[in-house]
Amino acid sequence: MRPLFLFLSIFAATLWISLSGSAGPAMAQEPQTNLPVEDLVIQSGDKEHRFEAEVAATDKQRSMGLMFRKEMPEKRGMLFLFEGEGDRYFWMKNTPLTLDIIFIDARGAIVSIADNTTPFSEDVIPSIGPAKFVFEINAGLAEKFGISAGDRVISPSMGLE
Repeated sequence: MRPLFLFLSIFAATLWISLSGSAGPAMAQEPQTNLPVEDLVIQSGDKEHRFEAEVAATDKQRSMGLMFRKEMPEKRGMLFLFEGEGDRYFWMKNTPLTLDIIFIDARGAIVSIADNTTPFSEDVIPSIGPAKFVFEINAGLAEKFGISAGDRVISPSMGLE
């Protein structure tokens, strides 16, 4: 009985390694596509900045985020939706883009901005306060457009229009 168990264990391990080695990583190297896109507005003082936001609403979509994305149009970003408000922690693992990460509370107010993040970094980027939404845009745009904490963000999937 013992040799059969050993054989089956080795066979199962070999099969798992071969399948995960060939299919898993190759597929994981591709950026996610086909997310819903909606209009998003950031009200900063008397100015409105309009973006197209790809919406990441599921755990899988949020965990993939902008990983493996090599470019993004200036007026585009990714909006992350969470069930409730809380401290949020992001990182730049597998993300070649430099980003501004905008943390937003349940009322649509910007809580904090992590600007000019470091590509591929595994350092934790905290929200510096409770956030329900996160919007990632190309690095430098928050400064370029004068976007800052306290500004208001509005989009349909946030339930704030």
